[in-house]
This record gives sequence, C-alpha cells and structure tokens, in this order.
Amino acid sequence: MHRSHRLLLALCLSGLLLAGCSGVVPTEGAAADTPANTTTVANGILEMHYINVGQSVSTLIIGPTGETMLVDTGHFHDDGEYVLQYLQAHNIDRIDYMVVSHNDADHIGGNAAIINYYETEADGIGAIYDPGIAASTQTYNDYLDAVEEHSVTLYETRAGDVIPFQGVDIQVLGPPEPYLENGARNENSIVLKLIHGETSFLLTGDAEDDQEAQLVDRYGDQLQATVLKAGHHGSASSTSGQLLDAVNPEVVIISSAYESQYGHPDPAVLKRLADRSIPAYWTAAHGDIVLVSNGEAVSVRTQQSAITDPLSLRDSDSIEPGSGGDVTERQTLGSGAVSPVQTPVATDGGTSASDGTLKIETVNADANGNDRENLNDEYMVFRNSGETALELSGWTVSDPAGATYTVSEGYTLPAGEAVTLHTGSGTDTQTDLYWGSGSPIWNNGGDIVTVRNSDGDIVREETYE
Repeated sequence: MHRSHRLLLALCLSGLLLAGCSGVVPTEGAAADTPANTTTVANGILEMHYINVGQSVSTLIIGPTGETMLVDTGHFHDDGEYVLQYLQAHNIDRIDYMVVSHNDADHIGGNAAIINYYETEADGIGAIYDPGIAASTQTYNDYLDAVEEHSVTLYETRAGDVIPFQGVDIQVLGPPEPYLENGARNENSIVLKLIHGETSFLLTGDAEDDQEAQLVDRYGDQLQATVLKAGHHGSASSTSGQLLDAVNPEVVIISSAYESQYGHPDPAVLKRLADRSIPAYWTAAHGDIVLVSNGEAVSVRTQQSAITDPLSLRDSDSIEPGSGGDVTERQTLGSGAVSPVQTPVATDGGTSASDGTLKIETVNADANGNDRENLNDEYMVFRNSGETALELSGWTVSDPAGATYTVSEGYTLPAGEAVTLHTGSGTDTQTDLYWGSGSPIWNNGGDIVTVRNSDGDIVREETYE
C-alpha cells in the first residue's frame, strides 16, 4: 500500500485528519444495543435497488426525501461500469452516503470511478463509510487515491455508529469492536439494518460464519427483517440456518453471476431457504431487483420473470449485467398495496424529476355497471400542475400487464389544465383522450400506473388501491 494511504487511513482512524472522522455519530455502544426490530413512523417511499452486477454486489438506496446511499460498487473487472450506468439511467446526480461493506476488490471495484465521476461531473459524494481494514490491492489504492484527490470525508465505521439518513432508521450492527478473526475483511463487514415503518432490510456484506454467529449472539431476534440480502453472494459459508431463523425474512436477495465460477448460490444455501419456504430472487436470473416500501408493504419488482423456488432457482434463464429495461412487480410483501410510488426520484435534496409536473389526479377503475359494457367510465385524470405547457406527444401510459396507450403527435397539455384518458373508444379532444381498448385495463382492486416520456424514461409511477 502507498505510504500516503497508510498515513491517510491511520490519521483518519485516529480522528486527526478529516473533520469528523469519528463523525458517524458514534454512540459508544448504545446504538448497537438498541432493539433492532422496533418500527419507525414511515413518511414516504423507500427504494432498495439491488443492481445486477454479475459476480459482485451493489445496492442503491433512495430515501423518502430523495437522499441516496450506495452500498458497494461492483467488481474491479468492469471498473464500476454497470453501477455507474445504472446510476446515470436513474438520474442519480449525487451520492449522499457511500458505504463500503469491506475492501475486497469485488465490492470496491467501482469506488474510484464513481468517486471521480461524482466529484467532477455530478454533485459529489457526501461521505464514505468504511470498516477501516485495508487491502493490498491496486483497486484499494485507486479508491484511496480518489478519496485523497477529491478530499471526500471518510469515516471508519463500527457497530453502534449512526448514519443520519433522512426518513429511515439505519442501524450499524457490524463490524464489532474489537475486530473478529484478527481483522479478516469478510468477517468484519459493515452490517446495516434499515427500518422503514413496519418493513426492514438487512445487508450483511460478505459476513461469514463467525460474524453471523456474533450477530445472532448479540442481537438475536432483533435481527428480524422483511428482506435479507444473502451474505457473500450465496456462499455456503454465509446465510446460515441460525441467521435465517433469527432474521426470519419473507424473501432473500442473492447477488452473484450466472454459472458462477464459485458455484454461487451454493446448493446448501438454497436448501436452507427451501427448508424454511423462503422465496429467493437472484440478480443473475431476475436482473435488477427493486424493492419499494411505503412502510407497510414492500413491492418486489424485477427486470425478468423467473423462478423464486430456491431449489429450482438455478434452472432459470440468465440475464446479462447491464441489460437495460424496466422492472415489473412480481410480489407484494406485507399488507396492502404500495401507494403512492414515484420513480425515478431526483436526488438533489428531494426536488421533483424534470417531468414531475404531470400528476395523476383521479383513477376511476370501477366503472358503473358492467365494466366491459361501460369502458369509457373507466378512466384516469392527469393534470399539468406546472407553470408551463407540457408537450406530451409520444408519451405512454401502461399497466404491469403491458397494455400501453401512446399520446398522439401534437398533443400539448396547458399549465394547470387536466385531461381524462378513457379506456374505451371515442374522438380525442383537448380534455378527453381515448385508449381504444375493447376490454378493461385497470384492476378494480388496485394496479400500477406507469407514465413514460417520449424518450422512454419513467416520469410518474403510482400504485392505487
């Protein structure tokens, strides 16, 4: 490791170099002993994006106020290409919190590229959270070079520290003090539990048997979470039966490559999940996996439909990392539908997306009488709440089943005005548009409405009940 890097890390860990090196708000163990299965009041939507990065992992988190967190950045083989591509496609212009679960090259592969990009071409990196255990790799050196070059705040992070992410309770449960196994990187991963209302998410990095056992011993059923990301890419050394019983997740997310050279996800892990009837979503088969929580329920959305039965999971067709495409809801966890949902979320302090002035004002999914005989009484009302006219030519409205309406060329919605989109047939006017469908589109019991602009970007996505 470069001498300057040793100095940088040593000074940071001793609190002498960077302002607030201990400024992750350490609580001298108090937070670590706080019950980790308490609920919080949920205001707004939390999104968890498990990015398909092959034999690696990267998780983008978008909070209710638009703050962002990025946990790990993919493999050094692609230098963060897949992660940066995903962030740009989702209009992420700032990373408020960057968390390094541990410094293995398959987790920090994009650190340098992402730091350099956000510090030179976007709105920056707020702070980096690192377990403080160095690696003797060029990838690690490049990462610290970028930190030093751009003077990004770097915090050593341990169990009990607090990351002040707005609108979500984030608890740091690992690594412990002192380190486990003489500072082995996997066994001292940063472990995060995110709590949003009655829903929660557990990220364990590459924690293996020793750290998992320490977590269970220290926290027990306080580890309970709605969703667990499998440790160490689905390796047999992680996601033990003991941990699964403590967490008791409703689903497990696995991030690894298709036909992984390491055999991930390992059959032993898949059997543990099957024995407990826990569905599994795998980035190699499902692609990008996006979980959307309103605090009561979690909408599970994936690029590709695939098996979730653990014992059959590896029989699924593959999807390549970096494959573009929208996600579709596959399952809802918890009670009720997730409503409302608006993606992508701008991350410059919570401002709306550029086309965010188009609002869905009314959804009338249940037409009077027989729905099939009264299609034009199934409708939704859109309003331009902005101060300028919206050119809607080529914009689309669609449902999860793929039914799509395209706004005709030349249609403009004036500022403050509304337009009603009817399911049936008729003659378009300034205030009424007609889908032309011969059957109902919108489910009476709830559905997802997705609006895209003429470039195919999602500008409004909402779930109604």
